[in-house]
Amino acid sequence: MLATLVDEPTDASGWLYEVKWDGYRAIALLQKGNVQLISRNNKPFEEKFYPVFQALQKWKIDAVLDGEIVVLNPSGISSFASLQNWRSEADGELIYYLFDLLWLNGYDLTQLPLIQRRELLERLFPAPDIIRLSTAFRNTSATAFLSAANDLGLEGIIAKNEESLYHSGLRTRDWLKIKINKRHEVVIGGYTRNENSSKPFSSLLVGVFEKGKLQYTGKIGTGFSTAQQKEMMQAFKPLIRKTTPFTTTPDINKPSRFRPNPPKAVATWLAPELVCEVSYAEITDDGVMRHPSFEGMRIDKAAKDVGKEEAIPVTKAVKRTADTITKQMLTPVISGDRKTLLNPSEATQVRKINRHELKFSNLHKVFWPDEKYTKRDMLNYYYQVAPYIMPYLKDRPQSLNRFPNGIKGKSFYQKDVTGQAPDWIKTFPYHTSTGEDKNFMVPTDEASLLYMANLGAIEMNPWNSRISKPDHPDWCIIDLDPTEKNTFEQVIKTAQITKDVLDSIGIPGYCKTSGSTGIHIYIPLHAKYTYDECQLFGKWIATQVHHTLPAFTSIERMTQNRKGKIYVDYLQNRPKATLAAPYSLRPKPGATVSMPLHWDEVKKGLKMKDFNITNAIARINEMGDIFKPVLGKGIDMKKVLRTIQP
Repeated sequence: MLATLVDEPTDASGWLYEVKWDGYRAIALLQKGNVQLISRNNKPFEEKFYPVFQALQKWKIDAVLDGEIVVLNPSGISSFASLQNWRSEADGELIYYLFDLLWLNGYDLTQLPLIQRRELLERLFPAPDIIRLSTAFRNTSATAFLSAANDLGLEGIIAKNEESLYHSGLRTRDWLKIKINKRHEVVIGGYTRNENSSKPFSSLLVGVFEKGKLQYTGKIGTGFSTAQQKEMMQAFKPLIRKTTPFTTTPDINKPSRFRPNPPKAVATWLAPELVCEVSYAEITDDGVMRHPSFEGMRIDKAAKDVGKEEAIPVTKAVKRTADTITKQMLTPVISGDRKTLLNPSEATQVRKINRHELKFSNLHKVFWPDEKYTKRDMLNYYYQVAPYIMPYLKDRPQSLNRFPNGIKGKSFYQKDVTGQAPDWIKTFPYHTSTGEDKNFMVPTDEASLLYMANLGAIEMNPWNSRISKPDHPDWCIIDLDPTEKNTFEQVIKTAQITKDVLDSIGIPGYCKTSGSTGIHIYIPLHAKYTYDECQLFGKWIATQVHHTLPAFTSIERMTQNRKGKIYVDYLQNRPKATLAAPYSLRPKPGATVSMPLHWDEVKKGLKMKDFNITNAIARINEMGDIFKPVLGKGIDMKKVLRTIQP
């Protein structure tokens, strides 16, 4: 059912009012767990907007629903431009706003009055989190509602007759839409003239000042008469200049979806001194107006005073008779946990991360065959865990352990990235024993993390030190490395004894699963000591542990001398040595994760597969980074050594 566009709201009784959401209309058909999500022109939306489809699958109702799929900004306002560019959950908060119920439990509801359909719809809530009920306002002034919508920077409002029936495919006067055009002053920085045009000019090139610089905000091609254009051309003549006044030169011949072959235009640049007023639909994410129209010149405004205007957040809306309406119209988006970066359908996707375009390919390739986890699953994991893992990777040279065909394919280590990594990737030089100059890769942000993962680097293996102090590790490591003859209960016992040793000398230790067979224990040093000092300290700890558990532990470096015992390894504390980072995936069955633990979790019953690609993010989001103290103040090693001297 479609709404009729009108130029002003009606204040007649018997009407309810809703926000006009700026998105894609969609009908959802739910029956016995089967779900269809279709557009107005019967195109399937299940794949394109997969989070909505997945949420509907979890909603165990039998119904046909009418609503709008939108992408919301932090204030809760829908953005059509953001929706058009949406490819995955990393692109914005996708919401399915429902406003009508057409069928329920085998009954056709289209011939019930709207007010009754709404009441039945409300009873179906709560729904899964990204499905919301579009609030309907009754017993309110349409004028006040429109005014509140204008204050918030919305596209418009919808008015619906409470007694209206649902007529599929018809545009009726029982539903009305009232659009709001936003207005803004802009500075004229030039004009264009299309090839073979008879008009004085074809469009105005305009912008606003930000920090003293003119930022381009769009091209105005409508709203002025020929007479106005001739008058404006007279004002333009003394302002003509050779160079663009904008910070970046506008692409005036850029094709659009509706004009793939625009007429060739030539720009004439003007000194930015004239101001005009423009109406427009919205500002896109890159700061350009959609559907701008010229409203008139503003001789009362100085160009230097024309700056960027932003919509008032809902929490700061002006107090007025519509204030109550204003607060209920929108639900601000609360920044939550990260979701997917890559959608589940496209095998190759290009995403912009930290201003760098990354091409993710072969996304359907299975990396863990037994569990059917794909390269896409791995990349989505690293995108979600990036805020937690990056502190342990940033500015630390990396040894790439690459599995281009998954954990059962051939793998190889890559240390040197000279001439192979993009220019924006940071590197750290090293000199080989054969006299060659090479470079380690150094992650600095999540773009470099995802670049490594895209190469098939399933696990992240950083140095213990950063490039700012390469000879001073940030932590001391005790690596408990069992053999096939050892049980994991023995590893757990060894970790507990290590904790006892650390407690006895009053220093903290933080443990994590290796994600493979062992447990890693970290002691914070804050880069205050050399690798030699760190290793000697680690040796003392390992020796104490071995003395307590001689039956099944060893500190022998040579494998044959360990006799099948758990190796209490302190030799990881050396320059250029690497170990799987906290929160790193491992190329092991089950897609295990090297997971930080609370010490009270290190007990009988702990299993490596307890933490994997499917459940790690939920745990991390709930607990936060419990390993964070490893990067903290660090111990006073000299003070500790004085306490343990005989």
